[in-house]
Amino acid sequence: MCGICGWIDFDRDLESPDARRELADMTGTMAYRGPDDEGTWIDGPAALGHRRLAVIDIQGGRQPMTHQEDGQSALVLVYGGETYNYRELRQRLVALGHRFDTSTDTEVVLHAHREWGRRDPCTAVSELNGMFAYALWDTAKRELLLVRDRLGIKPLYYYPTQHGVLFGSEPKAILANSLAEPAMDADGLRRTLCAIPDPDGTVFRGLREVRPGHIVRVTRDGIQQMSYWQLSDSEHTDDVPTTVRRVRELLDDTLQRQLIADVPLCTLLSGGLDSSAMTALAARFSDERIRTFALDFVGHTDNFTPGPGRPTPDGPYVQEVAKFVGTDHTDITLSAHELMDPSVRAATLHARDLPLTLGDQDSSLYLLFRTIRQHSTVALSGEASDEVFGGYSWFHDPAKIQCDTFPWYNVSDDIALRSLDPGLVEKLDLPNYLAEQYRRALAEVPALTGPASADPLERRMREVCYLVLTRFLPPLLDRKDRLSMAFGVEVRVPYCDHRLVEYVFGTPWAHKTFDKREKSLLRAATADLLPQSVLQRVKSAYPHIQDPTYGTMLRNRFTTLLNDPNAAVAPLLSVDGSRALLNATDNLRGVEHILSLQDFLTDYNVSLAV
Repeated sequence: MCGICGWIDFDRDLESPDARRELADMTGTMAYRGPDDEGTWIDGPAALGHRRLAVIDIQGGRQPMTHQEDGQSALVLVYGGETYNYRELRQRLVALGHRFDTSTDTEVVLHAHREWGRRDPCTAVSELNGMFAYALWDTAKRELLLVRDRLGIKPLYYYPTQHGVLFGSEPKAILANSLAEPAMDADGLRRTLCAIPDPDGTVFRGLREVRPGHIVRVTRDGIQQMSYWQLSDSEHTDDVPTTVRRVRELLDDTLQRQLIADVPLCTLLSGGLDSSAMTALAARFSDERIRTFALDFVGHTDNFTPGPGRPTPDGPYVQEVAKFVGTDHTDITLSAHELMDPSVRAATLHARDLPLTLGDQDSSLYLLFRTIRQHSTVALSGEASDEVFGGYSWFHDPAKIQCDTFPWYNVSDDIALRSLDPGLVEKLDLPNYLAEQYRRALAEVPALTGPASADPLERRMREVCYLVLTRFLPPLLDRKDRLSMAFGVEVRVPYCDHRLVEYVFGTPWAHKTFDKREKSLLRAATADLLPQSVLQRVKSAYPHIQDPTYGTMLRNRFTTLLNDPNAAVAPLLSVDGSRALLNATDNLRGVEHILSLQDFLTDYNVSLAV
């Protein structure tokens, strides 16, 4: 896992001292993503930077990595992530005459492009099983390829310029270059305020995101996007028992691949079905005792109050699984004062390059990885299981499913929007923005075929599953990547293996709910691994602190903000609406959102062009 960045300018020699200094600045912003090594490569119009987190072949694998075929033309690669099938690909490439100098997956990716990507880079990328974001420069073609994995596990951004492009693993790498401006227009503000992302755009004007499953090609003639993978229809003919067996086969194979590392590894354990099944499988296939880590808050279990989406505390289930599986377990317990520490909130914001819309859930995850890094470099996460197998409550709520919009979000229910200036709300027209994003997403959904296509519920659930995997999941993956890589922790997500995602996506909804509840296939596929209490536990969302001290500290800070006419966010707010938000019941999410927007505008010196 690493951080990458670069600069292509077809009308400039980037070997000048000024350009070298700018590349160094860009690369330096990602030191925490790659604390083990740093490298740059510059030749004429191309400048590439890399920070390395060494996970495989610790001594080898320095980047940027170059492969020359004829002594003149070269392919130059900066790569971040993991290719889990690199050993099989390496064997195939050796059989075809390729010779390797390291045992890294990075070198395998480089040779894969030389062998299979000459005519079409999609052919080479399609061979890879993993999570990755990389840039490949061809010195002969003078062509840059920006490549992102199928589900968007690893981030990759680019910023078109007059004569080329800037790119980086994170926006801050691009913003370190003088050609990029930290500005936010109306579209950026819509993306900041609305829980539905535009898969191409970002909150910064002019900054783009490489879409999951896509390649961006940059040449002197311009910038072109191409898709190498998309969810597609495959008429599912397996019955339920066969489907359950196939899911288990895929999980077994995925876990074995993702346990490969030359550094300490652990799992994130919440006591839910997803993380518990993953941990049990990891323990089964690991040669060493698995380390596990869980998040908790001071007094949380003893004083827990059930609420929507959180019927039970994690703690008792975590302890039961750790004992049942036999892990080396550590609880990381946080207090309200730790979560409200200004330095923690600032560092969390800096890690995300976004306002912290999830508030304490962002800062607690940041602090979780801070502790994990003292013991492990790689962590396995149960992220994406709910999206793949249908775990969220709204998957099973007919009223939400049949609404002609995204089932997890209703703009009229977003309490943070009530604090905005009415004129701004009218200008942003968020309901229309949401409707347009929904229309665009639905147009991408592959049509359902076969007998299931005659069932209206099956057709609708095909749409919902697609929306969740392409619009709901990517921001969660980005959050997990940013807050873990802030400490150089590589998070792997077994439930995002594209073979598993493809297979389950093609499975009828009736199969996914054959036992009349959520995640039927996963529960059945892992029933032999876990205690009954965990198998039968109803999903409980990522925990948030219930200590009233946290809410009091948050509201006090919001009051101070409202009394500051010079606050960066002040031009966006309505005084009356903000006061109403402060006094509303269950207002913490909205208060968090506005406070974080203030911090974001200030810390990034964002110019508003709304």
